[in-house]
Amino acid sequence: GLVPGLLNLGNTCFMNSLLQGLSSCPSFIKWLEEFTAQYRTDQNQPTEHQYLSVTLLHLLRALSCQEVTEDDVLDASCLLEVLRMYRWQISSFEEQDAHELFHVLTSSLEDERDRQPRVTHLFDVHSLEVTSLPLETKRTISTLFSGSLPPVSNHWKSQHPFHGRLTSNMVCKHCEHQSPVRYDTFDSLSLSIPAAVWGRPMTLDHCLHHFISSESVKDVVCDNCTKIQAEGILNGQSIENQRTTFVKQLKLGKLPQCLCIHLQRLSWSNQGTPLKRHEHVQFNEFLIMDIYKYRIPVHKSSQNELNQKNSEETTPGTKDGIAVKPSDAEQPSGTKPFFMNGACSSSFLMSSGTFPLAAFPECSSPVYLYRLMAVVVHHGDMHSGHFVTYRRSPPSPKNPLSVSSQWLWISDDTVRKASLQEVLSSSAYLLFYERVHSRVQHQSLELRAEE
Repeated sequence: GLVPGLLNLGNTCFMNSLLQGLSSCPSFIKWLEEFTAQYRTDQNQPTEHQYLSVTLLHLLRALSCQEVTEDDVLDASCLLEVLRMYRWQISSFEEQDAHELFHVLTSSLEDERDRQPRVTHLFDVHSLEVTSLPLETKRTISTLFSGSLPPVSNHWKSQHPFHGRLTSNMVCKHCEHQSPVRYDTFDSLSLSIPAAVWGRPMTLDHCLHHFISSESVKDVVCDNCTKIQAEGILNGQSIENQRTTFVKQLKLGKLPQCLCIHLQRLSWSNQGTPLKRHEHVQFNEFLIMDIYKYRIPVHKSSQNELNQKNSEETTPGTKDGIAVKPSDAEQPSGTKPFFMNGACSSSFLMSSGTFPLAAFPECSSPVYLYRLMAVVVHHGDMHSGHFVTYRRSPPSPKNPLSVSSQWLWISDDTVRKASLQEVLSSSAYLLFYERVHSRVQHQSLELRAEE
């Protein structure tokens, strides 16, 4: 029931802890398998191990017991070597950060994907037609495949499962004009820890609400206010841009399959010296993200028609397949959020790995439900310390699709079993969650795939 440890090559606990966390995310390993399938059919390449994706896949498969290895302790120096080929110089003799390495890996995988040449698929008639093929050859191909064409496979153009999108919404406080919604990508949610309230425990929900809370942005040019001002002035006069205060709010436009949450424990003293925040942030085995999901505004005229359509086609509690659970700012006064992630007792969490929805009848059908897979913890201060990982034990070979309820504590080459209570009591630095799809959602996904 244990997994291999990793050799410390000299201050490489930051890399070892991250690899153990990533190896507990099945969707990420599956994506790597699909991504690297192209290399297995490419005979012109001298070696597979010049690719980060292949090196990372071998390590994660070994750490998740999907590849047979006789060693109890593995050497991950091959990852540092391939990163050097990607022009990342990571010294193993200096203190490094696991979260920074996470972004090095995801950005390098994106670079590797973007560098792949666009190989023309046999059935991709459009691409073949625009190439410099003889005219007769083009006509022959068009004749052969003039009917319905199978979809063109393009695995290396797909996004990794940690990829998500943030929405940024700006509204003028003067005229209430809303600017176009801006989308930004993210690989991890980096959450600051708000100031603690005496006698009140800090929870993951507090950090998430603080992340999406609205803020005022002063001295912003409002095109709508400028236009209104111009309409009331005679032609020929110069109009100054009207500057007003805007309200800005972040939400999650696209939630990823694998969610990495980074709790910012770095702070600065009044003298400008770095300090580490040691307070415990409560989190749960299961995480509901519905209230943080961005919803597309709907015109009132089409509201009834849309509601009828959604009741037939989507999960209850959604619009256009997008959750519409209100945030704190949108809820009527006197009501509470329908669920506080991290605020409920761990006794509600079932050891079998199931979510006790009966304990929370108001959230009986969450659309964006996540299960905790790994926790990376940093011990020490900002100048020196050590990274360890809590992660799930790999599933049984008899039932590879199951999720183990056994937790492990791993510090480089030391591996032991741990309890869920010990995991939830830790001072998390990185949290790895994986989305759980309900049976209804699975059926919907299967229908979409068939279509």
